[in-house]
Amino acid sequence: MVTGFIKSIEYYLPTNILKNDNKIAKKIGIYERRVADNTEYASDMAIKAAEKLFDGGVVKREDIDLLIYCTQSPDYILPSTACYIHDRLRLPIHCGAYDYNLGCSGYVYGLAMAKSFIESGLASHVLLLTADTYSKYSNPKDRSVYPIFGDAATATLISSREHDKINIGPFVFGSDGSGAQNLIIPAGGFREPVTLDSFVEKADEYGNIRNRCNLYMNGPEIFNFTLREIPSVVEKLLEKSQASLDEYDYFVFHQANLFMLEHLRKKLKIDVAKFSIQLSDIGNTVSSSIPIALKRDLNSIQPGSRVMLVGFGVGYSWAACSIRL
Repeated sequence: MVTGFIKSIEYYLPTNILKNDNKIAKKIGIYERRVADNTEYASDMAIKAAEKLFDGGVVKREDIDLLIYCTQSPDYILPSTACYIHDRLRLPIHCGAYDYNLGCSGYVYGLAMAKSFIESGLASHVLLLTADTYSKYSNPKDRSVYPIFGDAATATLISSREHDKINIGPFVFGSDGSGAQNLIIPAGGFREPVTLDSFVEKADEYGNIRNRCNLYMNGPEIFNFTLREIPSVVEKLLEKSQASLDEYDYFVFHQANLFMLEHLRKKLKIDVAKFSIQLSDIGNTVSSSIPIALKRDLNSIQPGSRVMLVGFGVGYSWAACSIRL
């Protein structure tokens, strides 16, 4: 049967490095982050990640059938940034391209879409890009978000092949929009257009300062949501994959922060040697965190291993899947 599989992953990090205060770093496990400069945007980073993939020779540009771009940092309201990236990458006219707006669960959703296009016969090679510049949304005077998020981009090639085993899947998805206000940029859309008042900075009860155009995160609520929902998501995936936790060789969760990841790992009773931690030098890179961790950990994962991917965050939105590398 025709199945989709992950053929290659590449990533790009900006050159600018911001270091965290040591006291904060020890708690969240993030000692430094990469941030884009004022003239570097998410699409620029996505293009650089894709060029690294093409330079590796794993696929020709003319063979890409579909470009899928996950971002919450678009160049414009319209047109779709994917179309702009398509042109910059010199992809063929017959290649489709579209954006989708998801954060920390975005990579797993992207794999599901790529798999669906391939296994339905609509595509043979899908280029999945993720990129965000949360640093441009974060107020440096807001300690609840500024030390956490880093900028990054990734490029993943999902291709088709004849195989007797499923390489990507099954999947579990979930959403809970009742938590939307806990991780949000309030102003900038049609529901709350930007005005002069949008840029007025205010301090919250903890002394964090931001305006309505800045990123806001209710950390305690995000933590509670994660510990409440994600263990059951893992259980549902184990049921769908008809496997036990011990039958998985490796686990790559969204790299939110070390404090949260350690609580999840201990609650799920996952062996520390099988659990990815890849954020100390790059921070929380939103939709790029899972593919970056996968790429960095490839030398630790044996070919044919069963790996669990779990993304969760802004929305609230979550997704989990099983892959074989």
